[in-house]
Amino acid sequence: MADPRLFPSGSDDRREPSGRRLYNPYQDLNIPYKQLYDLPTSPEFLFQEESIAQRRSWGENLTYYTGIGYLSGAVGGAAFGLREAAKGAEPGEPLKIRANRVLNSCGSNGRRYGNTLGVIGLMYAGIESAMVAARDQDDWINSVAAGLGTGALFRAANGPRSATIAGAVGGILAGGATAFKQVGRRYVPI
Repeated sequence: MADPRLFPSGSDDRREPSGRRLYNPYQDLNIPYKQLYDLPTSPEFLFQEESIAQRRSWGENLTYYTGIGYLSGAVGGAAFGLREAAKGAEPGEPLKIRANRVLNSCGSNGRRYGNTLGVIGLMYAGIESAMVAARDQDDWINSVAAGLGTGALFRAANGPRSATIAGAVGGILAGGATAFKQVGRRYVPI
């Protein structure tokens, strides 16, 4: 089949060895293929106001924080499990037993910490997105409130005192992360 870009309309003169011209079904079609495939590289927005806001959507936010939480928890848990396995190794133990101990410990701790931090990221993203939707503003208050709510909600089953302390720690961590992000934007040229 001939490409219409290579053989414009009527100029397809490829022939078989027997002398007959090959059939090209596209020779008389003038398809504007450049308009079909040259897509814009900038994001498209339905309304101009959406292009002003530099923010991920709630679904992207949820996926990002949950994924980052799970990945960092799994890596940190695996490192902690490796340390535990190295500490628990006995002298004279065969290599197979040591390898089994390392794999079991890394997998167990990595899964546990990954799930914990993934759930924390999920709750934080949900609360922060709800705050943005409720207040219709995207500022540091949403992040701090999401940290407070996440800490309190995560430890709510342990009682009100534990929930209060965890909420305060979550709010302080979220406030510190927000302040660090603002300082980084201001003083670190990228």
